[in-house]
Amino acid sequence: MKFETPIGPAWAAIDETGALTAFGFGSNAEEAGYSEEVDRQVREYFDGTRTTFDLRLNPRGTAFQHQVWAELCRIPHGETISYVELARRVGNPNASRAVGRANATNPIALVVPCHRVVGADGTLTGYAGGIEIKRWLLDFERGTSLFR
Repeated sequence: MKFETPIGPAWAAIDETGALTAFGFGSNAEEAGYSEEVDRQVREYFDGTRTTFDLRLNPRGTAFQHQVWAELCRIPHGETISYVELARRVGNPNASRAVGRANATNPIALVVPCHRVVGADGTLTGYAGGIEIKRWLLDFERGTSLFR
């Protein structure tokens, strides 16, 4: 399924059970299926009336990746944490590179808010949608976006 957002096109993949398996910005061949609930919640996020998602998710990944992705969902709207803090929260403070990799392979961007993880010094680091989209999302969540 496709979306138009304030920052350009986005897409989602919905499995046969109606669960969200992937979400990203731009266009993608993975885009498939339709879910009225996903459509509604994404629109609510971008109109500023939703700060958390309540969707059935079915991302493919290892047990460790699922642990990291679950922790990402606990980062409050408008806040950021570092990779070191994310590693501490998943129980292995020395695994910041491993959690960084799990963060980078998150297939459900935005809904599983990997954009809320930043470098130890607060700098914006990689994001599959690009640093400008990451910056926009963080500014939007903090209420500082010009496009709100």
